[in-house]
Amino acid sequence: MKGIVKGLGVTFKNITKKKVTYAYPDVPMNMPDRFRGVQHFEPDKCIVCNQCARVCPTDCITLVGKQDPNSEKKVKIIDTYDINFEICILCDLCTEVCPTEAIVMTNNFELATYSRDDLFKDLHWLENNNTLVRSENSTNLQPKAKPKPKPKATKEEGVK
Repeated sequence: MKGIVKGLGVTFKNITKKKVTYAYPDVPMNMPDRFRGVQHFEPDKCIVCNQCARVCPTDCITLVGKQDPNSEKKVKIIDTYDINFEICILCDLCTEVCPTEAIVMTNNFELATYSRDDLFKDLHWLENNNTLVRSENSTNLQPKAKPKPKPKATKEEGVK
């Protein structure tokens, strides 16, 4: 009997408090700026260095490049870029090592699906996933101007 009265006391005390639940599906949640969600990928910036695939602790990134037949230089273009979100832990390491900032994290976290096969995302899906890019990365979405090449130093200038 004492337990029932004690339980009802807790119930009545919490009835008047403000509710802390969210109407999630109807009202979108505002995630913090440093939240690590699903990646956004810009293939135009990628130089196919494979650093993202090498640093990935779960080996969920597949990046394959091929030589550009139209280029005189040895330039690689992306053939496939896939991420398996079934095993991805959203650790942000792939975005940290990318030298051209072709991969950025978003605040998008909604990957719920009925099939595991739907968690395997390809290049086109990752390129279109740019709705909730983190504010610190939002400036990276516009293509950057290429820096001007520095003039080469002569022997007298280079040796001191």
